[in-house]
Amino acid sequence: MKLITEPDQAGIRLDVWLSRAFPDLSRSHLQKLIRDGYIRCSGVPCKANYKVKEKEEIDIFFPEPVPTDILPEDIPLDILYEDDDLLVVNKPKGMVVHPAPGHMSGTLVNALLAHCKGQLSGINGVLRPGIVHRIDRDTTGSLLVCKNDKAHLALAKQLEEHTINRKYKAIVCGNIKEDNGTVRAAIARSRSDRKKMAVDPDGREAVTHYHVLERFGRYTYIECILETGRTHQIRVHMSSIRHPVLGDAVYGPSSCPFKLEGQTLHAEVIGFIHPSSGSYMEFSAPLPAYFEALLKRFRAGH
Repeated sequence: MKLITEPDQAGIRLDVWLSRAFPDLSRSHLQKLIRDGYIRCSGVPCKANYKVKEKEEIDIFFPEPVPTDILPEDIPLDILYEDDDLLVVNKPKGMVVHPAPGHMSGTLVNALLAHCKGQLSGINGVLRPGIVHRIDRDTTGSLLVCKNDKAHLALAKQLEEHTINRKYKAIVCGNIKEDNGTVRAAIARSRSDRKKMAVDPDGREAVTHYHVLERFGRYTYIECILETGRTHQIRVHMSSIRHPVLGDAVYGPSSCPFKLEGQTLHAEVIGFIHPSSGSYMEFSAPLPAYFEALLKRFRAGH
């Protein structure tokens, strides 16, 4: 594929420019593509530290995916929508999105390989076929999956331009007094714990808008709208304003008075421009039963 740099992007490192163009691809993966000669600037292979020019043509070649040892598994999927280009899945709590050390089976990718019979985009590599974005293991809700590279590239561009509509529901600790708010705080890998993310002025821009739906004294039910999509963004942002997501032992209290097995965070709505039809489509995943039960308990005053 061919992309052209914008006038205000002149002087940006090639690997940085690519990470902005493909936010779901890791910097290391993009740097490997550069080293292997799959990225060309004005027709010439370049190094990662090359500074792009104004309105420069960048050619990106994604190699064909290599065979993988990840096995298809007949795991039931709650599919909200499916066509020849993509599907929208309602991911259950406790399911890891893609294989990783310690989680090589039982993942969403294992289930997708069986359901789609291998017909998934290969841009994100052999471990993450079809995955254009992801949600945490203990977060439920809507997730986009791409069946081909054309759809993947189109939706990755929408993610980079922040035009995909993503609304989450969450129960957070404490009483949020204002009805609406916005957290604008850059996020990066934690300098003290590499398994965590943290608010860091040297990190990547991150913006979360929130709106109070109901108040329950010690807890608040909110809707969050993502303007950006950083790893653990809502969890990190809400913790940074002292309202961590209920049940989040990583960014909130280590103990929880309710048996939740993870945070009360649900990716409810996802809306996007379909890569083939050009029409706007929006899907909503219903709240999981444990979430509804907890809200019912709070509303009853228990």
